[in-house]
Amino acid sequence: MPKILILRFSSIGDIVLTTPVIRCIKQQVPGAEVHYVTKKAFQSIVANNPYVDKVHVLGEKLGDLVQALKAENFDYVVDLHNNLRTRVIKARLGKPSRSFNKLNYEKWLMVNFKRNRLPDVHIVQRYLDAAAALGVKDDGGGLDYFIPAQDEVDVHTLPEGFQNGYVAFAIGAQHYTKRLPTERIIELCERLQQPVILLGGKEDAATGEEIAAHFSASNKQQATIIYNACGKYNLHGSASLVRQATQVVSHDTGLMHIAAAFQKEIISVWGNTIPEFGMYPFRTKYKVLEVQGLSCRPCSKIGYSKCPKGHFKCMRDISFEDLEV
Repeated sequence: MPKILILRFSSIGDIVLTTPVIRCIKQQVPGAEVHYVTKKAFQSIVANNPYVDKVHVLGEKLGDLVQALKAENFDYVVDLHNNLRTRVIKARLGKPSRSFNKLNYEKWLMVNFKRNRLPDVHIVQRYLDAAAALGVKDDGGGLDYFIPAQDEVDVHTLPEGFQNGYVAFAIGAQHYTKRLPTERIIELCERLQQPVILLGGKEDAATGEEIAAHFSASNKQQATIIYNACGKYNLHGSASLVRQATQVVSHDTGLMHIAAAFQKEIISVWGNTIPEFGMYPFRTKYKVLEVQGLSCRPCSKIGYSKCPKGHFKCMRDISFEDLEV
């Protein structure tokens, strides 16, 4: 029985994007026992995955994790993070391994010189390539996300106006330059003309309240009503609300990939990052909202706490005119 270790420490979206590799290894490698290493904050994402036999958690001391992994005596390591710590783990384990191609040079060229040498390949395929030596092939399926039964949200517990259908809008993102300004979120919500549930963490709750207050204070007769669910549910609860939505609007963030796992129709909003980096919604119907041809975009492969140029045109100038809702 081959014992296979997958390494991916973070974050939400990146881990969800590794799920086809988990599934394909488990289903295509006879008798495979699949173990997964991640940070404690993201353990719940893979803990309920039926294709994962055991989850290991990266704590404060890398050495403790290495000792625990050595005791497992793995046959092969699939590195889907490819950073210094995963290289240390692989070296210390001394087992056959392969890492995925991060395309750091190609991304550097695109960010700094706007020279596009990026392959037209989704990151999921690059993840799968890292497992190719095991005989694993793309099964043509999508992403996986498994919600524990206790975290499923009953729509009848939502305010009455949201029990017969709603759009889920993931307003958060780790970096400021990946999020629409609040006034632009309001503008987009107005165009949706449907009940909208705002999703995000506790750090997004104040923004959600500002957006909800705008609509509750309006005297106009309008179809758009807002429920601010930011910070009210854990990740699985938010995922449940995404799964039950009629449509999903999201920045370049983890809930976008969770929406793709549920085959939702997605309006995908891009600021300083670009879909060409290979992390657009995977195998689901989606529409990209972005400003094309902006000379300063992309300014980073990740994001910033403020616009480096000060104008934030990549988000402020996105057109919503041809949006079909």
